[in-house]
Amino acid sequence: MRCLALNSSFEPLTMVPVRRALRLVIEGKAEIVEAEGRDVVRSEHLVLPRPAIIRLVKFVHVPRRFRRQVTNTFLFARDNYRCQYCLRSQHELRHRECLTRDHLLPISRGGLNEWTNVVTACSTCNTRKGNRLPDECGMHPHTHPGEPHFVHLAWAVRRLTTTQAKYIRLFYGQQALKALGG
Repeated sequence: MRCLALNSSFEPLTMVPVRRALRLVIEGKAEIVEAEGRDVVRSEHLVLPRPAIIRLVKFVHVPRRFRRQVTNTFLFARDNYRCQYCLRSQHELRHRECLTRDHLLPISRGGLNEWTNVVTACSTCNTRKGNRLPDECGMHPHTHPGEPHFVHLAWAVRRLTTTQAKYIRLFYGQQALKALGG
């Protein structure tokens, strides 16, 4: 299990291993906001609840212009692990099919590896589209591709517990949580 680390302003920052969270608490750099269940961590001199959420004591500046390069991990998460042409999810793909990155304007025709030019496609649809534009082959993506909000990039690939999701909802709203599949 991992622990949600909050800034001193309660802004969700990242997930950290429980061991790192405990070290921050013991060093006085963080405090436990909530524990998940009744589990405790024991040492020779301490008994602490197993933290689900910690809050840093001092504020850490996070740049607002957080731009992430396109990776398959974040692309697939942005598109909800679903082919944007046939709408099959990763779990519905046949044996030997997989999710791939498709460029609406192929790289060979001047397209770039940018959020607005890539969508998730199953290998079958990507092969069928080939080196053509959506209008040339009659294959248009289900959603218009765009750069996701940095919150979605940071949290989309992480599994949040119910307790942790509550803090994402409190800080960013229910819409951000829905976009993360929660």
